[in-house]
Amino acid sequence: MSDAVPADSEADLRWMRVALDLAAEAAAAGEVPVGAVVVRDGVELGRGRNGPIAARDATAHAEIVAIRAACAAVDNYRLPGATLYCTLEPCAMCAGAIGHARIARVVYGADDFRAGAAHSIFAVFDEPRLNHRVAHEGRVLADESAELLRRFFRARRATGG
Repeated sequence: MSDAVPADSEADLRWMRVALDLAAEAAAAGEVPVGAVVVRDGVELGRGRNGPIAARDATAHAEIVAIRAACAAVDNYRLPGATLYCTLEPCAMCAGAIGHARIARVVYGADDFRAGAAHSIFAVFDEPRLNHRVAHEGRVLADESAELLRRFFRARRATGG
């Protein structure tokens, strides 16, 4: 039996827009603009935005923050049947956490050619030696996600930050 959540392009776009709003909040706070939201059965369970600088915590990636909130909301460390929406392809740390939480599906925006663990650098979700597979779909609102990142880093370079 699979916990995979089927694709629903209308819902995927709606939730990716929520993640984009969270990414914009992260940028406004001076953090790399990445946002994430965990959803199950059309209900938001948790949300997060990048916050390693403010939290002084290297693990405070948007996906980790959203997973922690979702697990607290359902009082369980497992999130079967859930979809995680994030604006950037998850890194290896986040991909590992997604698998451990038993999230069924990940939908992400921009590819991350420096640290992506869905397909760009690693293919963690497809690794046959792992006991949990995560369905994944990338490049959903990718242009919007990538543009937030470009603007953020352009502004940072312009100010020497």
